[in-house]
Amino acid sequence: QVQLQESGPGLVKPSQTLSLTCTVSGGSITTNVYYWSWIRQPPGKGLEWMGAIAYSGSTYYSPSLKSRTSISRDTSKNQFTLQLTSVTPEDTAVYYCARGGPTTIATIDYWGQGTQLTVSS
Repeated sequence: QVQLQESGPGLVKPSQTLSLTCTVSGGSITTNVYYWSWIRQPPGKGLEWMGAIAYSGSTYYSPSLKSRTSISRDTSKNQFTLQLTSVTPEDTAVYYCARGGPTTIATIDYWGQGTQLTVSS
């Protein structure tokens, strides 16, 4: 059973860089052919796929967020990390890490529980 757990600051100020980490257990993030995604859901809105990192280390980003998003990984810790620069209140959302992708949530089979991120001064 694969389990994913997000961790992050909870509150960031506008213009800062958000960093969230997903710790994976029950499976390796380097296992062929899985992808590992970040997805968010702003209040009152639907799910938005943000980006993914493949088992190979290749990365994929939503075109609308590509200029502000970076996904990396630490294979020794079985973790992958999302960085989102220049955040605004519009980035307030519940952020999920998940297994699946790379460019759609239709292939997601395991989800983290989600972590609330609020952007506010």
